[in-house]
Amino acid sequence: MNKETLKKLIDVASGRLPADLVIKNCKVVNVYSGTIVEGDIAVSDGMIAGVGSYEGLKEIDAGGRYASPGFIDSHIHIESSYVTPEEMGRLVVPYGTTTIIADPHEIVNVCGLKGLEYMLDASSETALDIRFMIPSCVPATPFEHSGAVIDAAAMQGPITDERILGVGEFMDFPGVINAETGALDKLLLARRMGKLVDGHSPGVSGKALNAYASTLIHTDHECSTIEEMQDRIERGMYVLLREGSACHELSRLMKGVTQYNSRRCLLCSDDRQPKTILEKGHLDEHLRILVEAGIDPIVAIQMASLNAAECFRLFDRGAIAPGLRADIVLLDDLKNFRADAVFIEGRLVARGGRYLLPVTRHSIRQVRGSFHVKDFSVEKLKLKLTSDDVTTIDILPGGVVTAKGKARVARDGQGCFYYDSSQDIVKVAVVERHQSTGNVAVALLRGYGIKEGAVAISIAHDSHNIIVVGVNDEDMAVAVQSLIAQSGGMVLVKQGQIIASMPMPVGGIMSDQSGEWVDGKLSEIHEVAYRELHIKEDVEPIMTLCFMSLAVIPEIKLTDMGLFDVTTFSFIPVEA
Repeated sequence: MNKETLKKLIDVASGRLPADLVIKNCKVVNVYSGTIVEGDIAVSDGMIAGVGSYEGLKEIDAGGRYASPGFIDSHIHIESSYVTPEEMGRLVVPYGTTTIIADPHEIVNVCGLKGLEYMLDASSETALDIRFMIPSCVPATPFEHSGAVIDAAAMQGPITDERILGVGEFMDFPGVINAETGALDKLLLARRMGKLVDGHSPGVSGKALNAYASTLIHTDHECSTIEEMQDRIERGMYVLLREGSACHELSRLMKGVTQYNSRRCLLCSDDRQPKTILEKGHLDEHLRILVEAGIDPIVAIQMASLNAAECFRLFDRGAIAPGLRADIVLLDDLKNFRADAVFIEGRLVARGGRYLLPVTRHSIRQVRGSFHVKDFSVEKLKLKLTSDDVTTIDILPGGVVTAKGKARVARDGQGCFYYDSSQDIVKVAVVERHQSTGNVAVALLRGYGIKEGAVAISIAHDSHNIIVVGVNDEDMAVAVQSLIAQSGGMVLVKQGQIIASMPMPVGGIMSDQSGEWVDGKLSEIHEVAYRELHIKEDVEPIMTLCFMSLAVIPEIKLTDMGLFDVTTFSFIPVEA
C-alpha cells in the first residue's frame, strides 16, 4: 500500500470521499464481538473502509442478507480434486470460499519443484486467493520412490516466496519425535524464515506428542477422537476439523468444541472431489453440519474465517472490519449458508452460485505426463508364495485406514497365487513410474469386491506410482500399459479391453478439463466398475485404491518396495 491508497482509505472511512463500492443494507456478522450489526459496508481499493452508513460510486443492495467474512479452507490438496488450481477456484468461490491453504505435495512428489512452480503460476489465474505450504515430505517416507527428493537445502529458495506460508504437513512424525537430522533441518529452516509448520500426527500421544509439539508444529488435521483433539489444543496446536470426500471427522470432533477451545478450531476439507463440491458445496457444508448440531452460527463462521486467518498469520482478512481485505460473502441465512454473492478484494466474483470471471488456464507443458517405467511385463505381476497362509490388506469402510488381515489362499502348481472367486481376495500391485527402477511390488487386497477385470490408476498417495488391482495378470498388465499410454489417470479393463478411462495429463494426477467433465467421467467410471467389474457398492472404487500405498496411514499398505506395516514402520512378507 502506498501513501495515496492509505489516504484514500482514511478519507472513505471518515466519509469525506465516496467509496468505490458500498454493499448496502447488510446484516454484518462480526466475528470479533460475536454480534450482528445492520449497516452498509464501504470498500476502497479492495479494502474495507468501514461499516455504517455510506455512499459509494457503485452500490449493491444486499437486501438484508447476512454479510460474512470470506471462508478460508485451512488445508487442502488441490490435486486430489483432480482439477487444476484455476478450475478449483471456479468451483469453490461460488460457495463462499475466498482463500485456501494448499499443500501441493502430490504434484511435488511427482514433478519436484517444477510442480510447485506450476501450481504457483496456475493459481494466479483465479480470483480465489491460494496460499501454499511447501511440502515437507518428498518422498513422504523413505520406503517408496517418488519423482523427487526435497530436503531442507532445496526448500531454502522457494520458502522465501510470500505466497508460501510455511512448511506443509509433517507426515514424518517418527523423524520429528526421534530428532532425525533431516527433519530437524526442515524445522529449523522454517524457524529461521519465520514460517509456520503444519502437522500430521495420527495416533501420537503422551510424551511422543510432547516431543512433536515441542518443535512448535502449528496444526494437526489427523485427529480421529475428541481426546486426540483436546490433547493437541492443550499443547498449543490448532486443530483442523476435516470434512472431505474421503474422510469425515467433522461430525465426530465438533462434539468436543467448547466455548473455551472453539478459537483453536479451524475447518478444512483436505481432499474434495468435484462431485462432492458440485453436490454438497465446500465450507458452506461444514457450516451447515456445525449449526445443525447446535454450534452457534457465529462460532461456526469464526472457525471458517477468523480462526484460520489468525492461525496462518493472514492478518489482512478473516473478518469484516476497517482496513481488512473486502473478502465478503452475502448469505441468505445462517442455517443453510447459501451464498448469494461473493466478493474478493471488493470485486464481485460470484453470484447465485455462478462464477462470474473468465477462466484462463496456465500451460501444463512443464508438468505434462511423467512416466518413466522400466521393463514392465505381465511376468512381474506373478505372486509366488511359500505358504498358503498370507497377510492381506483389509479395506475398512468409511476412511483410508486399513487393517492387517490373515487368510488362506489358493496356489497353482508353481506356488503362485491364483484368484478364487469364492474369496474376496485379489492381487494389488504398485508399479514404480518415476525413477525407472523397474520395481513392481505385489500383495493381496481383501474387501474390494472386484470379480472381473482390473483397475489401474496413477493417483496413489503420496508418491503417485501406478497402482493396479485385478483378478488376472493379463487384464492388470493391459490396464497398466494403457494407463502409461494415456499419460496417467484411470483405466478399467475387462477381458483385455478398455471399458472406461479418464486421462489425467497434469503429472498423471490432474485433468486439464472442467470440474463438470471430471465429475461426469468419474460417475461413468464408478458405474462401469460396479456394473462390469462387480466391485462392492459400499466401496468407492477409485479413492479406495488411491490410499492403498499411503505408508503414513495405518495399518498396512503397499509401496513399490513391498508390503509395509505402518505400525512398525517396516516391510513384511506377504506370507503370514
